[in-house]
Amino acid sequence: MSRPEILYPLFAGLDTLPGIGARTARLFEGLGATRPRDLLFLLPHGGTERTPRRTIRGAELPAVLTVPVEIGPHIPARRKGGPTRVIVRDAETDFALVYFHARGDALARLLPTGQRRVVSGKVELFDGVAQMVHPDHVLREDEAASLPAWEPVYPLAGGLTQRAVQRAVAAAVARAPELPEWIDPHLLAREGWPGWRAAVVAVHAPRGPGDLSPGSPARARLAYDEVFAHQLTLALARASVRKAKGRRTAGDGHLRARVLAGLPYAPTGAQIRAVAEIAADMAAPARMNRLLQGDVGSGKTLVAFLALLIAVEAGGQGAMMAPTEILARQHFQGLEPLAAAAGVRLALLTGRDKGADRAARLAALAAGGIDIVVGTHALFQRDVAFRDLRLAVVDEQHRFGVAQRMELGAKGLQTDVLVMTATPIPRSLALVQYGDMDVSVLDEKPPGRKPVVTRLVSTDRLAEVVAHLGRAIAEGRQAYWVCPLVEESETVDLTAAEDRFAALRAALGEGVVGLVHGQMPPAEKDAAMARFVAGQTRLLVATTVIEVGVNVPDASIMVIERAESFGLAQLHQLRGRVGRGTADSTCLLMFQPPLGEAARRRLTLLRDTEDGFRIAEEDLAMRGAGDLIGTAQSGLPRFRIADLERQAGLMAMAQADARALLEADPALAGPRGQAARVLLWLLEQDRAIRLLTVG
Repeated sequence: MSRPEILYPLFAGLDTLPGIGARTARLFEGLGATRPRDLLFLLPHGGTERTPRRTIRGAELPAVLTVPVEIGPHIPARRKGGPTRVIVRDAETDFALVYFHARGDALARLLPTGQRRVVSGKVELFDGVAQMVHPDHVLREDEAASLPAWEPVYPLAGGLTQRAVQRAVAAAVARAPELPEWIDPHLLAREGWPGWRAAVVAVHAPRGPGDLSPGSPARARLAYDEVFAHQLTLALARASVRKAKGRRTAGDGHLRARVLAGLPYAPTGAQIRAVAEIAADMAAPARMNRLLQGDVGSGKTLVAFLALLIAVEAGGQGAMMAPTEILARQHFQGLEPLAAAAGVRLALLTGRDKGADRAARLAALAAGGIDIVVGTHALFQRDVAFRDLRLAVVDEQHRFGVAQRMELGAKGLQTDVLVMTATPIPRSLALVQYGDMDVSVLDEKPPGRKPVVTRLVSTDRLAEVVAHLGRAIAEGRQAYWVCPLVEESETVDLTAAEDRFAALRAALGEGVVGLVHGQMPPAEKDAAMARFVAGQTRLLVATTVIEVGVNVPDASIMVIERAESFGLAQLHQLRGRVGRGTADSTCLLMFQPPLGEAARRRLTLLRDTEDGFRIAEEDLAMRGAGDLIGTAQSGLPRFRIADLERQAGLMAMAQADARALLEADPALAGPRGQAARVLLWLLEQDRAIRLLTVG
């Protein structure tokens, strides 16, 4: 499958555009533009008013003005490189055009004395005299109509001028072909969007500031094209997973009934709904590819375990995979009582299992002697074989990408996949990151989870906080102390943690305080965690390694030092480590005054709400999409035009549209399907094109 011929002119070198040589083309690389196509999507970010007026008299200076003038005498520079002045007269007054390093003959040709020209540029007062230094435009009166009343202003890179970028973009736009329409005609009419070529022409010829806003019809249309191409790629990925033949996995419910009967509380409505959605997917012939999204403490583990029991009830096996050994161990400990209640065989398999022990477990797994296995990604090494793996649950603390999800599904021949994430993600971003999946949301807290009281405390009151901790520990309570993120350097973070550990040990007593950080060998880290879980240490000093999933029900105090150095989502995750038991819990956000505006907003929001989804929406508004989910490791596309923060609605529209198009035309063979293929090539969605070729 090769690029459609209609797009060839847009994918040629920039030096095929008039007026661009090899040197200028190299300068454009600084703007990320190497082909005419890239210039089409280099949108202006501002504009300059160029509406002509009779005179500069009465204008508030400095200002950019456009006026017809009669050219008077040239006054040459007194010294080399000094200013050459050309006196001009508009309808009411005289002023000077000023040029530095001017060549007299060139200036005489540009501004011949006695003739009329239209000049446009910034007029300023210098020693009380109005002057325009290096006018942006000097035009004959018959050319003046070519000057737009509102001239677009483009981003620049080293060595490029506005004029050079404007000319190059105009040449690229002139090359843009009429393309077949890939947007659903009803949607196009409802939104009042122009066709593709008309939109490209319009975004580069804005008529005023309103045309620069993301909501203007031409910009909204091009933003939609971008998110639609992305959602089409995800929909193709989803279709290829569903096409891979799945198996119907339906249980009779007897194991689930045992577990539910033994619970001290009833599951929430959200948990019941999620289990029903998962069960329906597993019973269908297509492969399940579902995301279970829940806030801290919303009870994802129970839902995942009930899903694993469906696999066992159907005579198969289930696997749960966690990103780290600590978490795998913890999931295992959390599931043990549930497995005992159900009477199913549960085992743990991590990279640390060696020799005969490991061999015995592998043999049991292959023979079907283990029903549910919990582990790290070691579960998917070559030597691990299952008798009949029906469901793989991935605890997605480390943001598994689409590609890894596909690999994972390949392990069990027709395994259903359930991915869990504890990071509440705003709906628009969930669609970008997980648009290839179906989503179940847990938006209720199970009964018995107590709210965590959050307070802001200045670092000046450190001694009070330590004294408070001393009293709480004397009453038998446990606490976390999270050290600040100093810089991007782990060694500096480490020093800070070790210093704080030494100070707290001196204040609170030798055996009471433990330390855990990212640079410890895994065995030491596990041992330090185990001592804390067992209650031998009462205060755990930690870097952010405890952000993910550590579960110690007795810990009821969380101190976060220099809380202003953390992001909202991270603070919310850390706070979720307490409030898991019966005791009243508190989270102290210690900050170093004075607080900047953004930091104050973050900490105040956290103090006022525990709703992870509201926090995530705010986080998106404050930080932008790329930062929120860490663009580099999330595989989040970098959109050039679409603005995820402000155009969240487009993403949902695009997902529905892309899925509907593929339902109706799975091979994209009809007229709209063929047009959509052109869009995928235009926006370089290579993965989608590969999926189509394979399909």
